[in-house]
Amino acid sequence: MEKREGFVSARPERQLDLYTTHSLNFLGLHQNMGFWNDSNYGKGVIIGVIDTGIFPDHPSFSDDGMPPPPAKWKGKCEFNVTKCNKKLIGARYFLSSGNGSPWDENGHGTHTASTAAGNFVPGANIFGNANGTAAGVAPLAHVAIYKVCSGITCSESDTLAAMDMAIEDGVDVLSLSLGRLTNNFYSDNIALGAFSAMEKGIFVSCAAGNSGPSSFSTANEAPWILTVGASTIDRKIKATAVLGNSEEFDGESAFQPSDFPPTLLPLAYPGSNASDSDAKYCTPTSLNNTNVMGKIVLCEVGKTTRVDKGKVVKAAGGAAMILMNTETLANTTLAEAHVLPVTHVTYADGIKIIEYINSTLIPTATIVFKGTIIGDDRAPVVAGFSSRGPNYASPGILKPDIIGPGVNILAAWHVSLENNTNTNSNFNMISGTSMSCPHLSGVAALLKSSHLDWSPAAIKSAIMTTADVLNLGLSSIEDQTYLPASVFATGAGHVNPSKANDPGLIYDIEQADYIAYLCGLNYTDRQVGIFLQRKVKCSAITSILEGQLNYPSFSIQVRSNSTAQTYSRNVTNVGQANSTYSVEIDSPPGVDVKVEPTTLAFSEVNQKLSYQVTFTPLATRPSTSSNQGSLRWISEKHIVRSPIAVRFSFF
Repeated sequence: MEKREGFVSARPERQLDLYTTHSLNFLGLHQNMGFWNDSNYGKGVIIGVIDTGIFPDHPSFSDDGMPPPPAKWKGKCEFNVTKCNKKLIGARYFLSSGNGSPWDENGHGTHTASTAAGNFVPGANIFGNANGTAAGVAPLAHVAIYKVCSGITCSESDTLAAMDMAIEDGVDVLSLSLGRLTNNFYSDNIALGAFSAMEKGIFVSCAAGNSGPSSFSTANEAPWILTVGASTIDRKIKATAVLGNSEEFDGESAFQPSDFPPTLLPLAYPGSNASDSDAKYCTPTSLNNTNVMGKIVLCEVGKTTRVDKGKVVKAAGGAAMILMNTETLANTTLAEAHVLPVTHVTYADGIKIIEYINSTLIPTATIVFKGTIIGDDRAPVVAGFSSRGPNYASPGILKPDIIGPGVNILAAWHVSLENNTNTNSNFNMISGTSMSCPHLSGVAALLKSSHLDWSPAAIKSAIMTTADVLNLGLSSIEDQTYLPASVFATGAGHVNPSKANDPGLIYDIEQADYIAYLCGLNYTDRQVGIFLQRKVKCSAITSILEGQLNYPSFSIQVRSNSTAQTYSRNVTNVGQANSTYSVEIDSPPGVDVKVEPTTLAFSEVNQKLSYQVTFTPLATRPSTSSNQGSLRWISEKHIVRSPIAVRFSFF
């Protein structure tokens, strides 16, 4: 193949993994006012969703109030029967994705598409909970679906083909809630497809992955991609475990039966069965030697899905289940569509429940279902499953970039949860960075609608430099352990759409900058040529270090023999003329940070100015290997914040 004319590159085929009402209020988006109204709800913007397909008959994809698609649109509708309209303007499927149709047999694509751009649907709920009007972040944006997934895996070659097709069709934003870990960008099809999209001015938002809280677990790490982690909102679907000793432990469940008796029932813990190490996980057949008939069963997260554990308990005659988190997931509890009464409790509370079981001959419990509760000052909390940096493929670029709502998100679904049949108005509550990604895709569509001249890098910069770093209680954003979250979990912070609409300054990046960056990664001419689909000579290009890319954040590595590192940044004034910004620095422990100049005076809108940042290691090193700080440019109206991550290598 390499000898054939037009050959660019070939790589082994790999499979990619799939990574979902009130979240809009949590983001500060309200009908007929503020940024949502000012951005015209994303009107005229086309979001391409690459996923498992779509259920086109869902009212989230009604075209009520929708304008026709823009004249540039070239996409097609590949359903056997015409299902597309002015909302769902395109639907394509690719070879490995299943049944020869864009139809969604999984639900994931329907959920993500409606999260990004679903129309207004009153009366949305799950089993009567989380009731309200459902809508996507950009409800007047158009949707085009590209089905590349079958089941829970997605063909990498189909994904790249879909990205190329979406670019040709004319999308403005690409949303990919899928990916996999990689150690370079030239063999990563999503990075390659996203580079081509960036060249055409298309914004690309991708899920960071669900492999947290392990370090170096982030997917989709290329700097031309917005990499999105997941966090909670301030809504809980509360279910409280009440023990025989009157102790109470709040958990969550989307299934909240009204007829579950408040009387105490026997409480069983299969983990007491020393002969079967899988029993505590309530895996299939693991309860065969445990009498759980009519009892509430305590099961631990792991081995199988949380909902499947409930099916096992129900099949064994159990009356209900208390689901206990792993130590690593800690306080990240999920409200899911269980098949029997359940509450999902934290790890610490699970340990207390086990202690109670071991303290009495006849342990008992019940579950009290309390429904939808709004108000949690801790929100947003980084989800335990949300993948963490540092960036494996390019440590000098901080990833993830941002966090957004990704826990217990209600959105459109393809079947009824009660009888697994196709009806036209189903909703489901699921969690993952797959759900936070389309939130950010929708925010990008709103910004694109408001700022037609902004590049993808400008939109990303606006999102990152205006992000919130405090929770609703005005304390630092926490992770799943309820300790302050690392910058490698939050990136720049939690998205604030209204602030992103008026960032003051932006960090823009041109295609040539990315080429210089790729050459600076010591990629070969041929490897860099894969991105551009033409020959490249890095020797003829002034390459740059990772830290020199005009990125809105800083990721610095300090070794035992490191000297000072100096990098420059260029900022563009998109605020007001005659604006002066002064710098404030929060230096990470172990590093002195200096900025020159310390003030930036802009006389005009769109004026560009530059500054330099010097990071000097201190003689006394901190006890921790990773530390963080920030750099903020402050004017009378704006605060433009860049996070700083520092990693120390003691060798």
